[in-house]
Amino acid sequence: MTGEVHPHASADQERQSIWVRGLLMLLFVLIYGVAEVVVATVAIIQFAWAASTEEPNPRLAAFGASLSVFVCDVVRYWTFDTEEKPFPFADWPHPDGNQR
Repeated sequence: MTGEVHPHASADQERQSIWVRGLLMLLFVLIYGVAEVVVATVAIIQFAWAASTEEPNPRLAAFGASLSVFVCDVVRYWTFDTEEKPFPFADWPHPDGNQR
């Protein structure tokens, strides 16, 4: 029959969705590793910039702020605090942390 509801269909979909989420979480482990290197690089460049000009680079500071929001988004997704997938499945976050 068409339109018949199977009681186990919902549980199967939830199980499949948790495994898809698990794969995405593993993907974000790799992305997070790259982000760590980028954060360290930005911090070093920003320090060198500020040491030579006596003030931080505003563009680099804005990028660092948006990068920190991205890292926070990844951690929130990992810990099941949100169902929203971070970048690249959503827009790159704004430096002020407001929604995209």
